[in-house]
Amino acid sequence: STPAAQQALGGNGGDAGGLNVVPSLYVAMPINSRWAVGLGVTVPWGLVTDYDEGWIGRYQGDKSDIQTLNLNPAVSWKPAAGIAVGFGLNAQRIEATFTNDVNYSGALLSAAAANGIVPGSATFNAIAGATPGLSSQAVIKGSDNAYGWNAGVLWDLSPQQRMGLSYRSAMRYHISGQARFTNPTVAVAGPLGPTVGALSAGVNAVALSDTAVRSDVKLPAIANLSWFGTVSSAWDLMADLQWTGWSSIQALTFTRDDGSVLQSTPENFKDTYKLAVGFNHRPGGAWTWRGGLAYDQSPVRDAYRTARLPDADRVWLTAGAQYRPTADWRFDVGAAYLWVRSASIDANGGSAAGRLRGHYDNNTMILSMQATKAF
Repeated sequence: STPAAQQALGGNGGDAGGLNVVPSLYVAMPINSRWAVGLGVTVPWGLVTDYDEGWIGRYQGDKSDIQTLNLNPAVSWKPAAGIAVGFGLNAQRIEATFTNDVNYSGALLSAAAANGIVPGSATFNAIAGATPGLSSQAVIKGSDNAYGWNAGVLWDLSPQQRMGLSYRSAMRYHISGQARFTNPTVAVAGPLGPTVGALSAGVNAVALSDTAVRSDVKLPAIANLSWFGTVSSAWDLMADLQWTGWSSIQALTFTRDDGSVLQSTPENFKDTYKLAVGFNHRPGGAWTWRGGLAYDQSPVRDAYRTARLPDADRVWLTAGAQYRPTADWRFDVGAAYLWVRSASIDANGGSAAGRLRGHYDNNTMILSMQATKAF
C-alpha cells in the first residue's frame, strides 16, 4: 500500500465487522380453504463495516452502514388441489451512512495548482512543507422509500414431494440526503499565511463544502427454485437454487444538488447464484434436528473490490433444531458458520486517497431464534 499525498500510511484497520441484530415478524391467516392473507416485516438488505481510526484505507472508506426495513402484505390462493399461488407488495425504506477521511492537505495543493501556483515551484513546495497531515472527515447520510412486488407458486408433486418457485422484484431508490465536512483550521505563520488562508477558504467554500446529495440505487431482483421431499417417516431432504441480479449495481455515485459528482466508486457487481442442500431429522417426540450446506457467490469482482465491501465467495455450514412442546407452539434455533474466501484488494485512489493493497480474512457466524404461535 502507498499513502495519500502528504499523509502517513496508517494501520491495518482492525476488525471492520461487528455484532448486528436482524429482526423479523411474520403473520399468516387463512380466510377459507382456498384463500389466505399474510404480512412479513423484514430487514432484507444490510451492511456495516467500521474500521479503526487512522487506518490505511481511511481516504477510501471508514464506516459504511446500510439498513432497510420491508413491509410485505401478501395473499395466497389455491386454484386446485396440490397447487398454490401467492402475490405480495413490498414497501421498503433504506437509510445509509458513509464516512471517510478526506485528504485536506492534498486538496490545498490541488487548489494551489488551480490558482496558478505551479507544482514544483518554490511557493508550491513551501505550501506542501507547511501543511502536511491535514485531514477532513466526510459524512454522507441519505434515505428513501421504494416499492416492489413478489410472487410465487408451490406444487405438490406427490404426497411426499413439493416444488416452489418465487420471484422478488428489484427496488429502485432515489436516495437524497446531506454531505457534511469537518474541515481543519489551517494557520500558517509568516509570509505564506495569507496565501494558505485564501486557499483554505476556497477549499471550504467549494470542494469540501456541505451540500445536498443524491444517489440512484437499484437493489437486485431475486428468483428462487426449491424442492422438498419426505424420504421416510424420520427424514426430509431439501434443496434450492437462488439467483440474485446484483448486476443492477455498477457504481456508487453521489451527486451534489448542482449536478456535479461529489464521489463515485465503480462496483461492477455481477449476478450471483447460491446452491443449498439440507435435511430434517425427526427422531421422535417433540424434537426435529436440521442441517445444511450452501455455496454462495459474491457479487464483488476481484478487480473492483472496495474497502466498503471486501466480500468474496463463501461456504455455509448450518445446524439447528425445533422443539414443539404443544400443537400450537414451536421454538426454533439455528446457527450458520460462513467461510469466506480470502479476498485480495488493490484499490488505487491516486494521490488523493492512496493505494490500498493486501487481503481480507472474513468469517461470519449467524445465530437465530424463532418462536411460532398458532391460533
